[in-house]
Amino acid sequence: MRIGVISADSASESRVALTPDAVKKLLKLGFEVVIQSGAGQASYYADELYQAAGADIANSSAEVVTQSQIITTVNDLPPAATEHLTSGQVVIGMLDPYRNSQLDTYAAKGATVFAMELLPRTLSRAQNMDVLSSQANLAGYKAVLLAANEYSRPFPMFMTSAGTVKPAKVVILGVGVAGLQAIATAKRLGAVVEASDLRPTAREQVESLGGKWLDVPMSAEEAETAKSTGGYAWTPSEQYVKDQAAVVDKALSNADIVITTAQIPGRQAPRLVHQATLAKMKAGSVLIDMAAGTGGNVEGSVPDETVTTPNGVRIVGAANIPSMLAAQSSDLYANNLVNFITTLIAPAATDDASAKTLALNLDMNDEIQGALAVTHDHQVRLAKR
Repeated sequence: MRIGVISADSASESRVALTPDAVKKLLKLGFEVVIQSGAGQASYYADELYQAAGADIANSSAEVVTQSQIITTVNDLPPAATEHLTSGQVVIGMLDPYRNSQLDTYAAKGATVFAMELLPRTLSRAQNMDVLSSQANLAGYKAVLLAANEYSRPFPMFMTSAGTVKPAKVVILGVGVAGLQAIATAKRLGAVVEASDLRPTAREQVESLGGKWLDVPMSAEEAETAKSTGGYAWTPSEQYVKDQAAVVDKALSNADIVITTAQIPGRQAPRLVHQATLAKMKAGSVLIDMAAGTGGNVEGSVPDETVTTPNGVRIVGAANIPSMLAAQSSDLYANNLVNFITTLIAPAATDDASAKTLALNLDMNDEIQGALAVTHDHQVRLAKR
């Protein structure tokens, strides 16, 4: 069985779906691998490295698709490659399923398409396939470095003969994987860090990393509801939302650096910072909007651009931070894909790799496959949101 690797169809995407190390792992399992020429170049993986690992090189995405039963990609397949799909093929990638305009085409072609973003993150056996966590971890780290580069002062406190340099005040809005890594990185650089999240249960994690929790008063009923749902499913009251906005507004008015991380799969990113708050911030302060590619947490942010407000606040629209760490991001993403691909294959009858005859074992009743499959058996399976 042959696995194909398609080159990214965007100048802003430098990652590759499979690395040479991942190719070696797949070959040991009995697969063959073909990769589009140049697919790994932006991640510093030349064609020669793939050939040394045992992969074949194809000249075009169409050639990869026609030769492969499983096609891997970072983002969606380019339409030119989709045209060559045939019934029974499998496509795996981060496909932005709720905004993907090709799902009907995939279904019509008879392809089974897996969107890795839909992985059930509460399943212990799925943790090594979690692309959102692997990429967000790196993004949170890099976001702090981007902020440090934009900020005109140092992060740590310095004691000098010319005077004392105060540490930077950093506020993190959204304490998921990216937010926690941003807190840890900013603390390592010597900043004073505060953080806020809609989930009160995140407080312990923030404080364990040395950050200060931006506390928002809540009623006993709200506290019990938030606790019983783990913080994910509760709907805050209008008063809580108003109180949280006031707490965040005050923190941002005193902040030097703000990093926003809130994103919702399939929806526009929630607006966390409005013009009224931006107008109160200090000249020279920096906001890194990690959700700029999905609508932005910060009013006025523009994907892949830096905007300076009239009062001197710099808003960095960081639409695809993992691509800035393409070599490491690709390594982790490739490991996620290899771990998922192994779940699609029926157990081998022999341990002799040379004698293995691999067969797809697609099972929509499986809790992982069923959750990730957005098209199968000529049908679009994705529920509308």
